Formats: sequence, C-alpha cells, structure tokens
Amino acid sequence: MAVKIRLKRMGAKRAPFYRVVVADSRFPRDGRFIEEIGTYNPLTDPVEFKIDAEAAANWIKNGAQPTDTVRDLLKKNGIIS
Repeated sequence: MAVKIRLKRMGAKRAPFYRVVVADSRFPRDGRFIEEIGTYNPLTDPVEFKIDAEAAANWIKNGAQPTDTVRDLLKKNGIIS
C-alpha cells in the first residue's frame, strides 16, 4: 500500500480550498482518506497554510510520500528540509 500526503480539493468553482490529507494512492483525489492533517487556502493574502507538523513528520518517517505540491509547501514552512 503506497501512502501519499496530498491535497483534497474543497470549495466552490473558482474558489479552491484544500485539505492536506494522508491517503492510499489508489483512492481518488477527493475520495477516502486515512487522516486529515491540515488546510491550505491559496486565495488569501498571504497564503494560509496550517498543518500539524508533528503528524506530518510522523507520517513521512513511517514511509508516506508527499506529492510535489505538498512537499513544496512543507519546505516553505520549514517542516521538512
């Protein structure tokens, strides 16, 4: 089972809001997930990114792979190097 840390899209048309979730890679983007660990709102100024850093680090330590977008967000916020 490949576990990914990825974004789940929420919100209305042209008003995206994302939840950062840990999910099995076989499930659809907005489908079933294991745990919600944060949120990301790209429309606010500055961009709002809230995440449980301890949970994210724990999932990565246990083998979860962040997607490219999530990896960039984690690096910008100093959670991973």
